[in-house]
Amino acid sequence: MSKEFEIAREIEVDATPEQVWEAVTEGTGGWLWPMEPPEPREGGKGPFGSTILAWDPPHRYTNRVEDVEGISEQTLNQLDYTIEPRDEGRRAWVRYVHSGIFVDDWDNQYDGAAKHTDFYLHTLSQYLTHFGGRPLAAFTTFDGPEASGAPDALAAVGRALGLSDDTVEGARVSAPGPGGKTLDAVVDYRNPYFIGLRTDDALIRVFGRNHWGHVVGISVHDFAPGADAKADEEMWKGWLNGVFSQP
Repeated sequence: MSKEFEIAREIEVDATPEQVWEAVTEGTGGWLWPMEPPEPREGGKGPFGSTILAWDPPHRYTNRVEDVEGISEQTLNQLDYTIEPRDEGRRAWVRYVHSGIFVDDWDNQYDGAAKHTDFYLHTLSQYLTHFGGRPLAAFTTFDGPEASGAPDALAAVGRALGLSDDTVEGARVSAPGPGGKTLDAVVDYRNPYFIGLRTDDALIRVFGRNHWGHVVGISVHDFAPGADAKADEEMWKGWLNGVFSQP
């Protein structure tokens, strides 16, 4: 049954409004996934076939798409960013509103979208604070094997990353990572649904989509000079398959 939804969040970030604007319009690969930049005008073309409803750099950006390509569960999607300066422009306040229509499994879809929103906006803040100004060298995202759809799948990934049940955000971890190398990272996000790790050169995002009937996913935003997306995917996918004893 079709039903409208709205997810609204407000955050403050250690970045100027101009830096936030660049991140949400042209630098999406640093914290979300790479997208074609929007056409810089009202009425212009935006990502995924959307239309730009508001374009006021660096304060307001809204896009809307009536038919969401590749997502059968949704028929309308609108993203709205409002950005205001704080501390004489040294920081920024961001209001983000994601709205639209889910056509099926509304409660599950809404819960997943709401929790993903919190994780994505946190990643935006991490990107701006720790990697702002650094060009993205490589991005990869992929799903785990079928076994990673089990109820305890994300917990298994956490253990493989060297996280104990009481490992909290801000902790440093050192664990066997992909390619047999030791992974030294800061746990920048952790709850029962997601794990965020930050190294000197990358943001590693683990999505516990097993909670919503799917499989665990991983995204890697790699800022190391010369990084290769295919190599990152092969290493991390092999590592994740190994966690679930897959060939």
